[in-house]
Amino acid sequence: MRKIRKNDEVMVISGKYRGRKAKVQRAFPDRDYVIVEGVNMVKRHMKSTQQVRQAGIVEKEAPIHVSDVKLVCKKCNQPTRVGFTYLEDGSKVRVCRKCQEVID
Repeated sequence: MRKIRKNDEVMVISGKYRGRKAKVQRAFPDRDYVIVEGVNMVKRHMKSTQQVRQAGIVEKEAPIHVSDVKLVCKKCNQPTRVGFTYLEDGSKVRVCRKCQEVID
């Protein structure tokens, strides 16, 4: 079970994009990287293929390390660390360390 997952709202806490809140588009839990919407933009020279119709210079998001982002709690709307706890039915869930609210 990972602390940051796809579709989570996160805040970037270090680097050029510090302070920006955005949504996680993709997570790579085996490498501890995430791709965050509109963060860490790089330019790539792309050839025209069946998936990419337009050739030329394309701006896209590059992965950033999971330690450079913090999850934003939906209840307290603050960037927070993530903890884990077990519910009465035995399922493991993520919780906000500030307000102890269940995240998922």
